[in-house]
Formats: sequence, C-alpha cells, structure tokens
Amino acid sequence: MEGYWTSQNSSGSLSLASSPPTTPCTGSEYGGVPQLSTTSGVHGGFILVIGGLGFIGSHTSLELLKAGYNVVIVDDLSNSFDGVFSKIRKLAAKHFHDLHRPMPALHFHKLDYRSHSMRFLLESYSDLESVSPDSPGQSPSLARISQIKGVIHFAAFKSVSESISSPIAYYRNNVCGLVDLVELLGKHGIHNFVFSSSATVYGTKADLGRPLREEDLVHHPETYVDDHNQTVTAEPTVAGLQSPYARSKYFCEAILADIAHSDPAWRIVALRYFNPIGCDPSGELGEDPKGTPTNLFPVITQVLTGARNELEVFGTDWDTRDGTAVRDFVHVCDVARGHVAALAAPNEAAFRAFNLGSGTGTTVSEAVQSLEKAAGREIPVRLAGRRAGDVGSCVASNDRASTELGWSAKESIPKCASDLWNYVSRMQSAKQ
Repeated sequence: MEGYWTSQNSSGSLSLASSPPTTPCTGSEYGGVPQLSTTSGVHGGFILVIGGLGFIGSHTSLELLKAGYNVVIVDDLSNSFDGVFSKIRKLAAKHFHDLHRPMPALHFHKLDYRSHSMRFLLESYSDLESVSPDSPGQSPSLARISQIKGVIHFAAFKSVSESISSPIAYYRNNVCGLVDLVELLGKHGIHNFVFSSSATVYGTKADLGRPLREEDLVHHPETYVDDHNQTVTAEPTVAGLQSPYARSKYFCEAILADIAHSDPAWRIVALRYFNPIGCDPSGELGEDPKGTPTNLFPVITQVLTGARNELEVFGTDWDTRDGTAVRDFVHVCDVARGHVAALAAPNEAAFRAFNLGSGTGTTVSEAVQSLEKAAGREIPVRLAGRRAGDVGSCVASNDRASTELGWSAKESIPKCASDLWNYVSRMQSAKQ
C-alpha cells in the first residue's frame, strides 16, 4: 500500500503520516525515515528486510537485531499483521536490556515492495557524500551513498496449491516484482542481496532417495567434489518442477544468477528452505498467516485451537517408512540465523545457493506425534489422497552451509513442537 508510512524514531515510539514526504526527513517529524546518525548497530548502515513481518521474516528481523544490525522492515501486511512489529521490538528491547547495551535501530514502512514508494524509500536512506574525481584537475562531485548495506527478500507468494489456481498472480509478484526490485537496488548501488528461495526448485530430484545437495540444481556449470571424492561438473538442468510456485522460485534464482554472472559487483545468496517450523522460544512471535494456511504446522495449530475439526494428511502411499511424506523440518530460529550468516559470509562467488535444512527427514505422521506429545492431546487426523504438486520425500544436505557459512540446524523436532505449543497456548490465554 502506498501513502502510509510507519517508523520507529530515535525515542523508540511509532510515528505515522498520511503520505510520504518529498525529501528525507526524521521519523519524529513526518513518519518517514529517522535521522541516520541515530543508528546504534555495531555493523553500521541498515539491512532492509522485505516481507519482514511474515513468519520467517519476523524471526530473521529479530535475529538481525540481536546480531547488532540496524533493521528496516518493509511489509504490505497482505499476509501478516502490524502487531508483529511491536513484538519484534519488545523482544529485541528485552534482549539488549538484559545485556545492558543499546538496541540497534528498527524501522517499519508499510508498503508494497513493487510500488513507486520503494524508490522514495531507497533515496531517503542515503547520504550526500563527496566523490573523488576520476581525472586530475576535476572537482569532486556529490553522490548519494546508500545506508542500506544489504537486502533480504521475503515478499514472495508461497502457497503451492494457490499458485496452481492463480499462476499469473504468482509470476507477477514473485518474478516480475523481483526483476524490478533488483534493477532498482542496482541503481542505488545496493548489491548485497539475500533471496528467500525454496527446496521446491529441486522438483522431482527430491525423490532421488538421498539428501539433496546444492549441485543438484545449478544455473551455470559448477565443479565440485562428490561423495566418492571425484571431481564432477554439474550442468544446469531442471527436473519435474511441480507447481507455478516452484517455477517462480527457479526463474528468480536463474535471473539472479545471470545478474551476478554479468556484474561481479553483485553478491547474491539464494537460501533454499525446506520446512521451517516452530517459533521464538518466548512464545511471543510465531506463525499467524492471513487467509487459509497450507503448511503442515500452521494447520495443526488450527486443529489444536479448534479452528479446524481435523488434520488432513495428504498421501499415505508414499515410499516411506510409514507411508506419509518425508520432510526436512527445521526450527525457524535456525533458519533466521542462517540469513544472518549468509549476510556476513565472504563468498567468493557472485551467486551462491545454500540449503537451510536439518539434514534429516521426519514423516508427517511423526511430526503430528511430536505435536501431540507437546500438547498432551490427540490430534484428529483424516487420511486423504496425494495433493497436486507434492513429492514423497525432500531432505537437505547441509554440508555447504556448514562449511561455508558455519551454520547448522541446532534445534530438534521436539523443541520445535514445544515452542509451537507454547505460542499456541499463549494465544489461547490471550483470547480468554
């Protein structure tokens, strides 16, 4: 949505404006961008988190703050709630209060990342600086230098089933929106970009019977050492993308890889998610999507709260240990920390993809049992046929993330389940 801006000013309060100003200004005056000199993060500058109030985006925003980054959140609230911003700020404030350290800056702007307001926002987060001349005898010139030092992009539509029924909306938002965004960032000299991708880009390679490694999908030839210590060159291939959602993520990765290949100024990381679950251990921050959720754990949450009568399990005839699909579930806080690691990693390649998964597989039935144990109650289940766009097994190899990012999943499935139940319990208590 254009024309509605929200920011946290230096005093920590929220300020609003009916329309954005025409020049950069302080949040205390207009609800635009606070003065950049008030930032307190240890890294300097800002990290722009697009879609930063969604499930993964909100947890990543919190982890960025904890890591000492100043954070700017952009979200149009199409699949999130503005109250999430207050929760992020509250949790971050408590974290830094306990450490006796000042909290980094946190700003929020309510707008669609595809709108013209993005250009104004990027111009606002910049300073005029003197630039040395290219040739002797010339006078120094003034140039705008962006204070946004990196961007994490979460603002894609993400439902497999919805993408099948509404492909145009998915291609317009996920693909066309990304192209326009990256072009705009490049014009403002912002070249550090982390892309929220998906394990669905592997398509039917997920059914190979082994953990998926990043070399299973490359966009330019890539040489690596395989499990048999042999040097192998992976060639760009695509196998069985199962939905417009998966294809949109593949197209976006390919576009980003081509951009990085053409211009080494870019540093682009694609993080391929498997199945983020759980929530912040505080129980304050969790997954609360608008509309009808399609991912397993949000649906189970609705059953536990009485919003649904039962859980539909899609497919009981997969070639797995109990017939239900195998997924690589990973705690959302681990995924969030993966973004922080990706932002800081000194990658040699201009484009690099990483799996963010646990490296182990859990069946849907086993996941349901973990929630039943955490909640201390039975979850009604109805067995259903396979769902269009699904695969039987999808598990990550996370060797590359471990080696190059120093990242690995720390939390267990029982921990994911207990954190989620803590969040659900708090929600129920608040409504009573």
